[in-house]
Amino acid sequence: MATWEGAHWESGVGSGVPRSARLSGPYQRYVPDGIDGLALAVGGTLSRSVNTVERSIRALNGPNAENLAGIARFLLRSEAIASSRIEGIAPSAQQIALAELGQSEAVRGVSEQAQLVANNMTVVRRSTTELVEADTLTVDHIVELHRSLLPDQPHHHGLRTAQNWIGGSNWNPVEADFVPPAPNRVPVLMADLLDYMNGAAHASLIQAAVVHAQFETIHPFTDGNGRVGRALIHTVLARRGLTEDAVLPISLVLATLRDRYVDGLGAYRHDAPAGSAEANASINVWLETFVQACAIAVEQSVALIGQIDDLRTSWNEQLSAHRESLGRRAVPRADSAVARLMGRLPEAPVVTATTLARILGVSFPAASAALDELRQAGILQTKSIERGATAYLARDVLDLITLAERTLASTRFDTRASTPNRPVPARPRG
Repeated sequence: MATWEGAHWESGVGSGVPRSARLSGPYQRYVPDGIDGLALAVGGTLSRSVNTVERSIRALNGPNAENLAGIARFLLRSEAIASSRIEGIAPSAQQIALAELGQSEAVRGVSEQAQLVANNMTVVRRSTTELVEADTLTVDHIVELHRSLLPDQPHHHGLRTAQNWIGGSNWNPVEADFVPPAPNRVPVLMADLLDYMNGAAHASLIQAAVVHAQFETIHPFTDGNGRVGRALIHTVLARRGLTEDAVLPISLVLATLRDRYVDGLGAYRHDAPAGSAEANASINVWLETFVQACAIAVEQSVALIGQIDDLRTSWNEQLSAHRESLGRRAVPRADSAVARLMGRLPEAPVVTATTLARILGVSFPAASAALDELRQAGILQTKSIERGATAYLARDVLDLITLAERTLASTRFDTRASTPNRPVPARPRG
């Protein structure tokens, strides 16, 4: 049965720090039930909500899924910023895109912060893809994911062998907000978590919710638990086939609704007998919070798809007008480099001819001509990135990314009703 376990902290901190840091005393740490084979009764109303939200998520896996995935990866920069400990700094969408370009080409003037964020985004995409494709997940997979997210912090690698805690003092857990299980319990609890992840006892959203809450409750690493826990949400949904790409900004919604998120996790950490009405009611509180966040994430994703469609309509009109002014056919061939480039702009809003040639599998001259045609049509703008090298920017896409991130950081998900509650780039001008 889940319970709170009494423990005693004996301070080993010497003089030279505040008295509160040298505090010794009793504290309570949580011991959760295992979740593999969890007997969970989901409330009727909640169950119907899960079905509705899952259907709406599947509906996103259509022709626009790739475009949405391209936009959504930029929205995860808030997590990447936190992962890189860049407090209070939100590099612009343009800086992030240039930093990504700089991973394969020489680009000058990119900030160190943007490079760190872009690198983190790349690691998260690669690592979660590997988790999704694995036949059977193991604890080693999660440890490796964690290691890849903290490559320069080897002292945090591996499952923890020391007590950690959340809130309170940095020196002791006596006044902490939450204390996870003792380190000797972590290996067994993590093995149980992975057994549950490899099964399908519950609906996809329910499984993702339980995995996230259980992982954050175990808190198996000395740092980086939030990053891994957020990645596991996308991992579960993709492995279960609910999402074809990690496109839903669920974790950003949870971050915006932080008070509800913390309260939901608190309810999940019950001390009632497993499978009892009390235990189910407590877990359902968390599940409701998670499913509501998923519903909001879907709504915002649908809005983004509509905005991308509007951009495409505008681009097509601009390109047609430009081509007709030159006496050419209004619509380029579907297999032409310029038509294919138009299709990739939401995914790659900053490219060079070299990069585009690689992406489309065309010659450098063909890529250059396609980029210049969209520049002349007013769809792309240019920026010098290195001596003799030019990048082409789809500012409409970069502005859309910025506006979407600002919206997702608003507690009303409307910046006209409430301002963003965390660092975000400034509103685009014009």
